[in-house]
Amino acid sequence: MSTSKVTAARHAPKKGGRRKLTLPVVLLIIAGGLALVSLVRLISGADDITSVGQVAGALELAVPIGLAGLGGLWAERAGVVNIGLEGMMILGTWFGAWAGFQWGPWMGVLFGILGGCLGGLLHAVITVTFGVNHIVSGVAINILAVGVTRYLSNFAFDGVQGGSSKQSPRIDPIDKITIPGLSDWMQDLQQHHWFLVSDIAGIIGGLVTGLSLLTLLALLLIPATWWILWRTSFGLRLRSCGESPVAAETLGVNVYKYKYIAVTISGGLAGLGGAFLAIVATGIYQEGQTGGRGYIGLAAMIFGNWMPGGMALGAGLFGFTDSLKLRGGAENVHAMLLLLAILLVIAVFWQLYKKKYVAAVISAAVSALLFTWYFLTDQVPSQFVDAAPYVTTLLVLSLSAQRLRMPKADGVPYRKGEGK
Repeated sequence: MSTSKVTAARHAPKKGGRRKLTLPVVLLIIAGGLALVSLVRLISGADDITSVGQVAGALELAVPIGLAGLGGLWAERAGVVNIGLEGMMILGTWFGAWAGFQWGPWMGVLFGILGGCLGGLLHAVITVTFGVNHIVSGVAINILAVGVTRYLSNFAFDGVQGGSSKQSPRIDPIDKITIPGLSDWMQDLQQHHWFLVSDIAGIIGGLVTGLSLLTLLALLLIPATWWILWRTSFGLRLRSCGESPVAAETLGVNVYKYKYIAVTISGGLAGLGGAFLAIVATGIYQEGQTGGRGYIGLAAMIFGNWMPGGMALGAGLFGFTDSLKLRGGAENVHAMLLLLAILLVIAVFWQLYKKKYVAAVISAAVSALLFTWYFLTDQVPSQFVDAAPYVTTLLVLSLSAQRLRMPKADGVPYRKGEGK
């Protein structure tokens, strides 16, 4: 067989396998999705769904979820399931606020990370060293974090001006950046409500107007994580612990060390997400302010197939729907009914092309119901508005479940010396 034939055979897609999406295809999908959203905006009249304020709000809501999801990715790529992300975020909110109101916001960010790292280190000791079930350990850390922060608040905040046993005094804000000229230009374009042009302007404007420096840092952590885990020898060793720790050990990898590092970093990222909530999003610590974002971050990571880019997309989706709820409420969510109905029509044609006839019939039926709901009503019930972000997350997870592939040894008990 000639060399050219061998090369072609190596690069040909495997029968029954899925082809990887190339960058041009991804950009085409993004452009198509943006055009569809713009069309829905024109039909529904919900002009706020791609406004500068909507995009900026979605980004702020997505960052803590994305940081929690990024933390979960580090742990699970090393083979440790981290259900304790919620508790680590709680520790991040408390320690971030405690240090922030005394020594400034950036010191609060540092202590928030350290607080999350403590939770991650505890999770590593329980699961890696003592071999306790990862789910049990994570739930225990979530419960422990609530009790510890409430106990500490009685000493640290109660009796302090502006504080109480359930909240901290006000924290000074972190500086925000706005690109002059470009920000004003994008806002002017967005207010014209032109097809596609105004939507692109709204997105760009949201990214260059009132952007917190901590938000910028959080965004940079996504490509940094990809580069470390997929382009360095350290990342290769860490990921090998999540795929086959026994094989990694036979090659000289200290599996325990890499699991400890990964889970501690995981806690630090979740703690950073908690500090963001206390310092940037609200400017104050309040008991229960994480609101389950650690669990949602875990769902975003699963939706993203344990990859940084996919995780960021999942976090952005939740942040976008949550921001829609806060800005315009019923009108914006009502417009999303039309968008979802059109997406299901597209899904019908795709499923017919793939000869998945049962799925196509179900999608068509649901699409018809959504079209009927949209055209027969002017708004949706307030209860549905509140639930929209969570319903969206569950729907997307259910639709993407068949394409998921978790690390092979994720959550599998491992004892040192099994590879010898």
